[in-house]
Amino acid sequence: MSRVTKPHEIVERALDLSTADGCVVIADEESSANLRWAGNALTTNGVTRGRTLTVVATVDGTQGTASGVVSRSAVTADDLEPLVRAAEAAARGAGPAEDAQPLVEGVPPSPGFTDAPAETGPDVFAAFAPALGDAFARARSGGRELYGFAHHQMTSTYLGTSTGLRLRHDQPNGTLELNAKSPDRTRSAWAGRSTRDFRDVDPLELDTELAGRLRWAERRVDLPAGRYETLLPPSAVADLLVYQLWSSSARAAAEGRTVFSLPGGGTRLGEKLTELPLSLRSDPHAPGLESAPFVIAHASGDSASVFDNGLPLASTDWIRDGRLEHLTTTRHTAGLTGLPVAPTIDNLLLDGGGKRSLEEMVAATTGRALLLTCLWYIREVDPATLLLTGLTRDGVYLVEDGEVVGEVNNFRFNESPVDLLSRAAEAGRTEKTLPREWSDWFTRAAMPALRIPDFNMSSVSPGV
Repeated sequence: MSRVTKPHEIVERALDLSTADGCVVIADEESSANLRWAGNALTTNGVTRGRTLTVVATVDGTQGTASGVVSRSAVTADDLEPLVRAAEAAARGAGPAEDAQPLVEGVPPSPGFTDAPAETGPDVFAAFAPALGDAFARARSGGRELYGFAHHQMTSTYLGTSTGLRLRHDQPNGTLELNAKSPDRTRSAWAGRSTRDFRDVDPLELDTELAGRLRWAERRVDLPAGRYETLLPPSAVADLLVYQLWSSSARAAAEGRTVFSLPGGGTRLGEKLTELPLSLRSDPHAPGLESAPFVIAHASGDSASVFDNGLPLASTDWIRDGRLEHLTTTRHTAGLTGLPVAPTIDNLLLDGGGKRSLEEMVAATTGRALLLTCLWYIREVDPATLLLTGLTRDGVYLVEDGEVVGEVNNFRFNESPVDLLSRAAEAGRTEKTLPREWSDWFTRAAMPALRIPDFNMSSVSPGV
C-alpha cells in the first residue's frame, strides 16, 4: 500500500478500501495554540496537532439499510484498512438503521479539497500577547490580578463519500476568558470573547471593563431569593438559547417529549412565543460567525443523521418575528413528520431590533433591578417545559434608578428559556458573544441583552 499521509489521500484510500454498499469518510485535522496566565503573569503556552478519522459504512439488506460508524484518532496509513473493516463489521452486525436514507449526491466539490489543512500556531497571538502584557502591567498598578486563558483551534474537515462528494471546510475557533480578582480574592469579575483570529479582541479593553466591575463590588448588598427585574447580558442569553436549540428536535417534539410538543400530538410550529419582534436563526455564512455550509455528522441522533453528511445548509429561521418557524429536522425526520428539512447549523443569532447597548439598558432602568454577568452549571430539570436550573457567577450587581450601586450575593435560578422569551420586556442591540457555560461546545453566537421583569432567583447560592 502506498504511504498516504495527506488528509484527502486518506479519505480517498479509505473509500477505495470500502467493500460496503455505501461509505462516508470524514477526516478532521486539528491544530491548536493556547496561552494561560495567573496573577498577572503568563504561566503556560503550547501547540497541539491531531487527526481523527470517522468511517461510516452502509450495508443494504432485505429489511433495510444498516450503518456502522467507527472513529479513531492519530490514524496512519497502516490503520486505514482495519478501521474500514471495523465500520463494515459494525454495519453488518447491526439491524436496519431507522434513519436510513440514500447518501447525499450531486453536491459540487469544494475548492482546495486536495490542499494541505489550514493550521494555527503561536503566530495567532502576535498582536494579542503584547497587549495582554500591557494589561498585566496596568492591572498590577491598579491593585488587581488577572487570570485566564486564550485558546485558538483550526479544524480542517475533509468529507468524501462513495456517491462522489468531495467537500472541505476550515473552521477557526478562538476563545478568550479573562477573570479579574481583588488581591484578597473577595471580589471577582469575568469577561469572555469569541474570535476567529484574535485580531478583534483587546485585553486592555476587557481589563477596563473588569476594573469597573470590581469597583461596583466594593459595596456588598445581600438580597433574598425571589423574582427580580433582571438584565441578562448577551453571554447569559446565549447559554440559555443554545440549550433551547439543542432541545428543538422536530422528532422529539412530534413524539410529545419536549416543550415544543402540542398536547395530544403535533408540534407548536407557527405558535407565537413572544410579543417582541424576536428572530432566532442560524446561518453558515453569517459574517464573523461562519460555520460549515454542509452537514458534518459523526453520529446519528434525534437532530442529526450520518446519512445526511454533505447535505448543503442555508440560513434557517428557528423563530421569526416571535413565531416558532422551524425545528431541527433531518431528512428522515422530515419524512416522519411532514416538516421541511432543517438540519442543525453550528451558530446561533438572536435579533430583536433593539438599539440600546447593555449599558444604555442599565441607565434606562427605573426602580431596582439585577444585572448579571454570566450563568454557570446549567442543567435541565423538566424537558416538557425546558425548565433549567443553574447558578449566577462572577458578579451579580444591583441597579437602582439607572446606576449600579453594588454587588449582591449569587443565586440559583429556575427558568425556561422559552418562557423567558414570552416574558421579555426589552431586547437590546445584538452583538457577538461567548456562551460561558457551553464554550467548550458552542462558541459562534450573537445575542442582545434581555430585560426580564420577573426572573426567578429560586435560592441564594454561596457560589462566587
